[in-house]
Amino acid sequence: MARGKLRIYLGAAPGVGKTYAMLSEAHRRVERGTDCVVAFVEHHGRARTEAMLHGLEPVPRREVAHRGAVFPEMDVDAVLARRPTVALVDELAHTNVPGSRNAKRWQDVEELLQAGVDVVSTVNIQHLESLGDVVETITGVRQRETVPDEVVRRADQIELVDMSPQALRRRMAHGNVYAPDKVDAALSNHFRPGNLTALRELALLWVADRADEYLREYRGEHGIRATWQARERIVVGLTGGPEGRTLIRRAARLAEKGAGGEVMAVYVARSDGLTAASPKELAVQRTLVEDLGGTFHHVIGDDTATGLLEFARGVNATQIVLGSSRRRPWQYAFGPGVGVTVARESGPYLDVHIVTHEEAAKGRRRGLPPARSAALLGRTRVIAGWTVGVICPALLAILLTHVDADPGLANEMLLFLALTVAAALLGGLYPALASAAFGSLLLNWFFAPPVHRLTISDPENILAIAVFFGVAVSVASVVGLAARRTHQAARLRAESEILSFLAGGVLRGETTLDALLERLRETFAMESVALLERGGDREPWKPAGSVGPHPAARPEDADVDMPIGDRMALALSGRVLPAEDRRVLGAFAAQAAVVVDRQRLLGEAEEARRLAEGNRIRTALLAAVSHDLRTPLAGIKASVSSLRSEDVEWSREDRAELLEGIEHGADRLDHLVGNLLDMSRLQTGTVTPLIREIDLDEVVPMALGGVPEDSVVLDVPETLPMVAVDPGLLERAVANVVENAVKYSPAHEPVLVAASHLGDRVEVRVVDRGPGVPEDARERIFEPFQRHGDAPRGTGVGLGLAVARGFAEAMDGTLAAEDTPGGGLTMVLTLRAAPRGRAPAPGRIPDRDPTGPSPDPTDASRGPTGAGPGPSPDPTGPSPDPTDATDPIRPVRQKAGPP
Repeated sequence: MARGKLRIYLGAAPGVGKTYAMLSEAHRRVERGTDCVVAFVEHHGRARTEAMLHGLEPVPRREVAHRGAVFPEMDVDAVLARRPTVALVDELAHTNVPGSRNAKRWQDVEELLQAGVDVVSTVNIQHLESLGDVVETITGVRQRETVPDEVVRRADQIELVDMSPQALRRRMAHGNVYAPDKVDAALSNHFRPGNLTALRELALLWVADRADEYLREYRGEHGIRATWQARERIVVGLTGGPEGRTLIRRAARLAEKGAGGEVMAVYVARSDGLTAASPKELAVQRTLVEDLGGTFHHVIGDDTATGLLEFARGVNATQIVLGSSRRRPWQYAFGPGVGVTVARESGPYLDVHIVTHEEAAKGRRRGLPPARSAALLGRTRVIAGWTVGVICPALLAILLTHVDADPGLANEMLLFLALTVAAALLGGLYPALASAAFGSLLLNWFFAPPVHRLTISDPENILAIAVFFGVAVSVASVVGLAARRTHQAARLRAESEILSFLAGGVLRGETTLDALLERLRETFAMESVALLERGGDREPWKPAGSVGPHPAARPEDADVDMPIGDRMALALSGRVLPAEDRRVLGAFAAQAAVVVDRQRLLGEAEEARRLAEGNRIRTALLAAVSHDLRTPLAGIKASVSSLRSEDVEWSREDRAELLEGIEHGADRLDHLVGNLLDMSRLQTGTVTPLIREIDLDEVVPMALGGVPEDSVVLDVPETLPMVAVDPGLLERAVANVVENAVKYSPAHEPVLVAASHLGDRVEVRVVDRGPGVPEDARERIFEPFQRHGDAPRGTGVGLGLAVARGFAEAMDGTLAAEDTPGGGLTMVLTLRAAPRGRAPAPGRIPDRDPTGPSPDPTDASRGPTGAGPGPSPDPTGPSPDPTDATDPIRPVRQKAGPP
């Protein structure tokens, strides 16, 4: 029986329309006469989705009892008995209730597919198993409902149901996704614009990779080598020369001209391990192409043009960027060159760009220098080779002259040739050449007539000895060349690994100066390494960094020194390095200079930023003192002068009014001066929070004493975990945020101060219905001395929100601004929950079955923690499992007043 086909509708978040699209597809198939049934579809109370179920045949669900409750699940046996052509199965990542046929719904789907039933299903991107860590980083919630990526990848069709974050939030605000009482919680938690944008990007990238995979499989199955220009892919051919940087930048500019352009730098190395490329330059070019968003590829091939074209066709490239040839004019006699060959054989749909550069026609640089035989083979083998090549032929000649039987000149030459080959295998080229020459003399003197004379009478013997000498020299040359290439290939591999580490450290930003110097010391087995620098040619050297005992104080005192420009040098102590090791040492030196410069530039940038901020704050402070502080002072002085005046007899009411003005002005001055002092403490870094665990309901009401009595509605659940904060700083931060919200909120609209628990965080949300703040100005309102729009009714110097954010960050928290659904501004104060949680509230189940169905924490229809009433056990639906013991007690709303 043929396996059924799987079609999946993939979405970035609940509510984008996956189920609706699946039902629409079912209606189209039914209209075409296809036998289609609803195996399991949950409409979540959405009217339009429920209407789409009309006209489709449902398969009765199976009821499963668990922990005193009954839950409906998909009846796999009933679907198999019905044997439809197509079955609709919603929510592929769902966990079945214990006692079901399978633990996961995707396992139920596998059974249907094995039985030959086609399945149409839905899944959200956050439920893919490989993306669990990424989704947790974005949303702060770990997904417990997951489906293996391979199950989704094996689907015959994957269709993305896409919707912009703004459209989805509008759809939710209109009540088309969740019930009205769940909308605010959903928009404030999982369905934030940033969360939805990140999840949408994940979905788009995942589907794009899958489409690319489909395309590669199709081209491979059909043997298609021609270029399909579905996407701009630019291949850069590198030789390891300095012109590679120019080529990479040119390719990056070409990629920027087309949407979704991709740059792939390719270096084709010979298969024998030899290369004329500079490992240091290749490392620099690899870093450059990765910094520009491209990828670096190392390809093995004896023919550069063929290897480059094979790679370009394999990745479906559309353009190749090459540099002008560095060969001199006379070298074109040996062939047309790589550029001409690639351009001639590229075909009609693969464009080739030849880019001019400064290195054109200057010739190739020399490769690695030949290594000595002793360094390649070892001293013991070289001595053995000389022994076999010189002493053994003499012993063999003595032995053969004292043997009565004459083996013949041909056999004697084979014996001497065997010794030459042995000398080549042991000692390399020079012992073998000596053995060939010495053996030829011995053969001539002892065995070629006339004997004991360096003359040969028989021409055949002359040819035989000549052939013997030629064969011996050839064998010795081949053995020596093989040893040299093996040694060079091993060195290049080691150098490549070291340079790859350096390039990776730069890209990851992990390489500190001490770590880099320690790596250098370990690589070359040195006792100590120091990076020295000086301000001028006559100034003394100063250490910028060092590792190991007794580092050198001057380059002259070190065993090895590597200059880095005119003002810096690496000094290594321990042993003298061979010349060929200085190439890798030069790469380390260049990287060390980059690290030092980067650290210095970061320090200078931070200092410049601090100075600029200080200047700006001082300027703003002067403006504040000249205006905002003088206004209450002028009022106080006028009231005091009036009271002291002897010309006017003030009534009791007038005196009370003047005294009230004095008190009000003094309060304003106290508030302004307090914010100025707090801002000064934050700027100088003298705020030291005293962190302890405390309940929010002990601190937040204390912060509301400075606002009018019916201007705030407090909504802080008693079930929240404790937070790790400084109570004093938290009180000041909440007070400033609430005062700001009350100031801009309409008089008939009280400000809502609500708290909720999300993962390891606790959020305090201050919601007002004022005019709001444009998105591009939300960060500016947190800067010191900033009042949005310089509103005339704004009393203060614009420090309240800046101080509140500073105090929040001092307690390892955050303060951010968001839109209030329906108009206004919401301030979100995020705090760190205490490590130990609060004990369960009375009447709540303290434990739950870990194997039971778990609710989806991302389902915003159930409030901030995914809880709410209802019978459905579906983890992605709007209702929780009744066995779930995490249903929070509804918070009590109360009027805020003086604490």
